[in-house]
Amino acid sequence: MSIHSEFAKLEQVFIKSVSAAFENQDQLDQQWEALNYLERPHFEKAKSEYETFEALLKKGGAEIKYFGPNDAVSIDSIYCRDASIVTDHGVILCQMGKGQRVPEPEACKTDYAAQGIPILGRIEAPGCIEGGDVAWLDTKTLAVAHGYRSNDAGFAQLKALLNPFGIEVMQVDLPHYKGASDVFHLMSIFSPVDADKAVVYSPLMPVRFREELLRRKYQLIEVPEEEFESMGCNVLAIAPSLCMMVKGNPITKSRLEAAGCEVWEYEGQEISVKGGGGPTCLTRPSKRS
Repeated sequence: MSIHSEFAKLEQVFIKSVSAAFENQDQLDQQWEALNYLERPHFEKAKSEYETFEALLKKGGAEIKYFGPNDAVSIDSIYCRDASIVTDHGVILCQMGKGQRVPEPEACKTDYAAQGIPILGRIEAPGCIEGGDVAWLDTKTLAVAHGYRSNDAGFAQLKALLNPFGIEVMQVDLPHYKGASDVFHLMSIFSPVDADKAVVYSPLMPVRFREELLRRKYQLIEVPEEEFESMGCNVLAIAPSLCMMVKGNPITKSRLEAAGCEVWEYEGQEISVKGGGGPTCLTRPSKRS
């Protein structure tokens, strides 16, 4: 059993509920514009969407652990993947590239401690890395973006933490795309769903990284342009070839099914699309098998 996978059966996962992250409509009203959400989320609709999302995780057999409310963090904390990286050797607390999210890793540390989960280390400023920029290619290879949320100093620190365990840390350069204020991570364009299958958005994929995936014999399941902004490329594997995605991406869904995947959908306008965080962003897997 190793957590060094993006597609093995999800046994345990941390999430942060709408009630804990958004808290109430007033919080959403106060924060959404400053955090660059596409639109103002609706609290009650978000709660309903999240109930369905959580039910699908439980349907897949995952044990649910919860990040609790914390006054130091913003509504962005619902996207709990970003604040930490879970390894077989302990948790690495990230350093957030988005200034409003800097308190999140320390808040997560409290919840990990309550569960008896050890901390391997943390990324310190001026280094920064966000969990959405990090993806396992295999149990000994971790792809890490260089972009506006993760930099060279953070990469060097992460590499120093993982190299003693024989883990190769591979840097992947991201394009400028919409600039520093946009939510754009490695996992915005790359979601593994099995050992040899990944959902990708090739127009924004670095050539060298795409060539590496092909060298590794990945079947690339391409997201069409019209489904990129609606979270078509943000797909969470619950088990090999069993995955979850935001409803409203029928072409990507059909391509996943044609590749032999089973797909579960949830309504995600309030909890995913408006804030730019799909199912991978909403979860911090802590055990896979």
